[in-house]
Amino acid sequence: MRKTVALLLTLVLALSLAACGGAGETENNDTVPGPQEDTEPPQDDGPAQSDGPSGEATEPVTPETLVEAPGSGPADASHITSVEGVPLITLNNGVQMPQFGLGTQIQSLENGDLGVLNETSREAVAAALRSGYRHLDDAHGYLQERGVGQGIRDSGVPREEIWITDKLWPSEYGDAYNAINGMLEQLGVEYLDLVYLHHPAGDIDTIVAAWKDMERAYREGKIRALGISNFDNRMDAFNAIMEQEIKPQIMQIECHPFAQRRETRELAEQYNIQVECWYPLGHGDQRLLNAQTLESIAAAHNKSVVQIIVRWHIQEGFSVIPGSTNPDHIQENIEIFDFELTDEEMELIRAMDQGESGRYFNINYDFMGGMFNGAPREWEGDFA
Repeated sequence: MRKTVALLLTLVLALSLAACGGAGETENNDTVPGPQEDTEPPQDDGPAQSDGPSGEATEPVTPETLVEAPGSGPADASHITSVEGVPLITLNNGVQMPQFGLGTQIQSLENGDLGVLNETSREAVAAALRSGYRHLDDAHGYLQERGVGQGIRDSGVPREEIWITDKLWPSEYGDAYNAINGMLEQLGVEYLDLVYLHHPAGDIDTIVAAWKDMERAYREGKIRALGISNFDNRMDAFNAIMEQEIKPQIMQIECHPFAQRRETRELAEQYNIQVECWYPLGHGDQRLLNAQTLESIAAAHNKSVVQIIVRWHIQEGFSVIPGSTNPDHIQENIEIFDFELTDEEMELIRAMDQGESGRYFNINYDFMGGMFNGAPREWEGDFA
């Protein structure tokens, strides 16, 4: 019995890393035809109402109350522009973010070898930036920030032209400000464009304390935008964040044609928060990638099914971060800005929605929250 429980807990922890969001799923791009993903973040039991911890409705905020520009500081150097046709999304604080990017969560490919993990991340990031990507989705829980940072330097693209996302692991919430400084050191940068609370795990006071540390770094110009990942999984934590001085700019959730998360999207819209999708390719599910509807649309545009799915995300207004370690797939994933899906095609894809039953990651944070107590290891290698 103990062995069974231990196995289940290990599985949940592995899934929680893959659900990174971000961005957060890990998929081997060599196993599925066409471009692939390994994005990040986990989800909820499907709440789409803004109920407080005791069930009372949280008072909606107006867009005006959401807007607070980041403070002056290192982030003032940022110079984000549209490259390769990738649109820029204006967030509720006025900051602009590339709508499309690269998910970098790939531990499942590396069998726990952090040296190999960082080298793979380094090569994937450099390939992506050379292909025109300007948005990278990373997390401290991915264990490869040094590799991502070296990939940025290898690419030759100036740091100020790149949107860099990172995520705090729940075990770091008690000292989030110092954890943010650690992220900067490991990536080798002076500021981050976006920092997420990766999971709504732990007690509410600790989660709120982490958010206040993020607000401090935001006001100091170390962070340009703040986000919550997987908080649709736990509404008391969501509402606690909405009561803070600075509201989130971005909410990262599992979202793909099988799970289109309509109610959660309405919740984000209510608070003027941008939705970013992890598992955008449905965790590589062959039922999705071989769906006749998508194959027919792909044939009509002379594109791959994966390109059709990513294009659907773009036209729905999401930020989308498919991941890959294969340079050919990385290139193919960004080649979606030379065509548009018709209104009829968009409706056909919307009709594929299976609601909450179409999701791949659900977690009860009250029941499994203790799985997030362990701190991610720091890779000790040196790429210099």
